[in-house]
Amino acid sequence: MRRFGTQGPVHPDRNYIVTRTEEIDDFIRRIQDGRYIVVFAPRQTGKTTFFLRALEVLANPESIYLTIQLNFEEYHNSHQSIFYTHLLQDIYDEIEKALQLRNERISNSLQTYIDDADLTEHISMRRFFMGLEKIIRKEYNIERIILIIDEFDGIPEEAVTGFLHSLRRIYLSDSTERCPHSVGIVGVKNITQLNFDRSISPFNVQDEFYLPNFNIEQVRELLLQYTHEVGQQFDPMVIESIHKQTAGQPFLVNRIAQILTEELEISKTETISIEHFLKAHSQILHESNTNIEHLTSNVRKNPKFESILMKIMASDDSVPFNLRDELISELSTYGVIRRSTDGMCEIANPIYLYTILQTFKPTVNGLEQQYLPEDTNNGFLDYLTSDGNIQMMRLLDNFRDFIARAGYKILEVPDTPQESVGRHLLLSYLEQFVKLVGGFMHIEVQTGRGRLDLLITHNQRKYIVETKVWRGNARYDAGKRQLASYLKTEGASEGYYVVFDHRTNPEPRSESDVVDGYSIRSYVIPVLQHLPSNNNSLDL
Repeated sequence: MRRFGTQGPVHPDRNYIVTRTEEIDDFIRRIQDGRYIVVFAPRQTGKTTFFLRALEVLANPESIYLTIQLNFEEYHNSHQSIFYTHLLQDIYDEIEKALQLRNERISNSLQTYIDDADLTEHISMRRFFMGLEKIIRKEYNIERIILIIDEFDGIPEEAVTGFLHSLRRIYLSDSTERCPHSVGIVGVKNITQLNFDRSISPFNVQDEFYLPNFNIEQVRELLLQYTHEVGQQFDPMVIESIHKQTAGQPFLVNRIAQILTEELEISKTETISIEHFLKAHSQILHESNTNIEHLTSNVRKNPKFESILMKIMASDDSVPFNLRDELISELSTYGVIRRSTDGMCEIANPIYLYTILQTFKPTVNGLEQQYLPEDTNNGFLDYLTSDGNIQMMRLLDNFRDFIARAGYKILEVPDTPQESVGRHLLLSYLEQFVKLVGGFMHIEVQTGRGRLDLLITHNQRKYIVETKVWRGNARYDAGKRQLASYLKTEGASEGYYVVFDHRTNPEPRSESDVVDGYSIRSYVIPVLQHLPSNNNSLDL
């Protein structure tokens, strides 16, 4: 039986796989047209799998193409001379492999040509390809050589510029016998980032190829392959939830499917339900896997990333998606942010948003002992009804009072930007409660910025809490309408709206409204701006 794959390239004989037929057809058309194509996308987005599938289409015994597939990953930090020496051997190995698929072998003249070749730098490489093309045409029924380079950003720094200059010269040559006829460059960093000397990129002939995340239909296609083989059904809401929480990110989609079908021990005769999804979703939020490790490592690389990410999440206006800005370009390259429909930055998906909040949330904020009032009877369990349902209004009333009790101390929460402290504290407060009562909490985010919706599921009931930062009365009222609209889509009758007010003269509010037929409890919670001049003089 096949499995959902999360460890490197996936293979149709061992894994369920999204066919990406349209994208592969588009890529092959560009190859046939002789394009020089670049694809730079975050790790674990399916780049290598995609190109392997495309090359299988080209690599048939009757094809006029000979494909040389290289991988530069292990050349990182190598000297240029070492790089070109082993590059020649890699090319030889790939030619031999490609000819074997055609039931042919390396001829004596081709063997002699490669043995006599002296690849030491980019110019000798360009001349080597010119001669190689002539021999291949003469000895075999092959008209075009295709060069595909995976993990291109592993190329030694000193070799980048010359290598790209030579590819550019080959591409611009007028010869109909250009070699390589087409080049595909695959990596994480883009050409500009690889141009370490900051000069104008010599490779300005590339045709960028965008490999998108899975859309909802592709997620459905992937999961239905499992259903057809095993017979186990997915509730349609589960498929929608997987796509919504992952935004179609290939690793995350496959990982959640892997948890659901292999790790939760659900009977194969039982439909995979939304309750099962909540368990799988909770697991992926709190586990350590390679994708999440890459994400957390990348967002910690630069201390400036935290302030940018918090600004993206806190502001409706967000940050312009400007790839000429080095920080924005890096975060985009790592797959942390993406361009929204209005040209602003947004976090790539809700799972990443939750992870980023957790990454920068202090392990201990120092205020945990003040979450509950002194007259508490049974701790957080005071906020459950006799039949076990959450008294959400009382729970949030207490959070509002907790912020007032803590006062200036919230500004002393370690390593937390001021505009983020309210949300961090609310997230920690609710997480502690939800864990104690045995519920689930995750982020339901519409745009990846400004608005943050927390969805708590407990005792088969949903509780939706929307949070924002104060941006004026008009946006405050608009937020209520947004929440009412969201409640409608989730089939909930009431929601909770928490706005943190960072103004010098805040206006605290606690009010209940009916908006478009939905009950909304709203809070405007002041966040102090400055520490008092003499902390010891205050008795809190």
